[in-house]
Amino acid sequence: MKGDALVEQGSRRLEELAEASAARGGVAGRLAQPLAEDAAFLKKLKPSLIRARAKGDAPTDESPARTMAPAVPRKDGRRSPLPLVGAALVAGVAVARVIDWRGHAHPRD
Repeated sequence: MKGDALVEQGSRRLEELAEASAARGGVAGRLAQPLAEDAAFLKKLKPSLIRARAKGDAPTDESPARTMAPAVPRKDGRRSPLPLVGAALVAGVAVARVIDWRGHAHPRD
């Protein structure tokens, strides 16, 4: 069926994206698990399966399958830059507040 082929093609593309994002790591690596879950869900949306469930030919009490994202390889033991970015943000806010506070001590009239 043409609809099944299109859904299967979309599901395969999502799986490829999940694997590619897991290989990249970082923020993209965090998207690997949701993409893998979407690919598994998309497979359940094949028109032939929907028709079979509507007629009562296919089981409808299926438990949700846990999909696992591809393993994220460690790249030379590098750490995530997020803690550094967070610390820089906190330091920047603190410096801005000190500058603003000191500006009130010597107003320019």
